[in-house]
Amino acid sequence: MAKTEQPTVLIVEDEPAQREILHYNLQAEGFEVLQAENGDEALLLVEENAPDLIVLDWMLPSVSGIEICRRLKTRPETRAVPIIMLSARAEEVDRVRGLETGADDYVVKPYSVVELLARVRAQLRRTRPAALGQRLEFEDIVLDSETHKVFRSGKLLKLGPTEFRLLSTFMEKPGRVWSREQLLDRVWGRDIYVDTRTVDVHIGRLRKALSQYGGKDPVRTVRGAGYALG
Repeated sequence: MAKTEQPTVLIVEDEPAQREILHYNLQAEGFEVLQAENGDEALLLVEENAPDLIVLDWMLPSVSGIEICRRLKTRPETRAVPIIMLSARAEEVDRVRGLETGADDYVVKPYSVVELLARVRAQLRRTRPAALGQRLEFEDIVLDSETHKVFRSGKLLKLGPTEFRLLSTFMEKPGRVWSREQLLDRVWGRDIYVDTRTVDVHIGRLRKALSQYGGKDPVRTVRGAGYALG
């Protein structure tokens, strides 16, 4: 089964009841949810699944949340993943330490689940806008994720579902170079085997679709690295 277009959220929480509440509510919002109960498991899941956002408890067995945050924010492949730190530590010095370690947001326990979900959506609007139904624009290309339509210079383009997901990925981060393996994970999913050459075939189809009414090819091939938009 291919990965859905919905963002993946990793919950790292050692209290089963808290973990279950978060899992239930995030899933109800339509997110794909992963769970870890300790630091070592969290680091392994991040390496295997590359989540779009992490909800991370400060106090964890084996490796603390602060240490996990520090490690992830020093790695080039994970530093852009938003981290929302959960903690019973309400002092200003603790908030500052959490944020200076790299956390993108800091939520004090006990917290409102509704507020936490709002903070999750706020972070994802910054990093995965297409997945949350937002309209994306790049030069003369407009992608409307809610209606699943793409326009170039005001003209409606015909794109297949795979090409639409590829373009969404590119338009969320213009200029970023995506390897074939990263595109396979994001567009096709990690649960199925697809040859990397399939990516090249669909990139070719995307280029053809984007240029069906003229205009330069906006998809750039980066030799030995992958593809980028612009």
